Amino acid sequence: MPTTSEKKDSKKDGYLQTVGRRKTATARVRVIKGGKEKYTVNDKPLAEYFVIKEYQATALRPLAILKEKEIDMGVFGMTVRVSGGGIKAQAGAVAHALARALVGLNTDVRGELKRAGLLTRDARMKERRKFGLKKARKAPQWSKR
Repeated sequence: MPTTSEKKDSKKDGYLQTVGRRKTATARVRVIKGGKEKYTVNDKPLAEYFVIKEYQATALRPLAILKEKEIDMGVFGMTVRVSGGGIKAQAGAVAHALARALVGLNTDVRGELKRAGLLTRDARMKERRKFGLKKARKAPQWSKR
């Protein structure tokens, strides 16, 4: 049984599923081999879900890197389920999952995506609040008397 970090390859259904994370956002990407080049995120077109162009570029960064290196991955569709975190963290999670899926389709692209830092999970998260403090590190004002 595959764990959350492993990829699920369903030969009969013709898709490859991977999970990507950034901060508290989690993205499950299904890459559908063949068919139309259609990208949907939470049942909306990618451009409609990620309205800001910068976030669209972040989510599709693995494809841009492979296009820049003139590596052809063929035509495939992508459906994404993303939850948690903010919109920027969600775009990063989609990029992480998409990079993992592309490596699952073609292991030759692993080096390029690894050099770009897309296969490494960005583990930076908000630090927890400690008791006796106002925030994670902010202490109450000290008074001498």
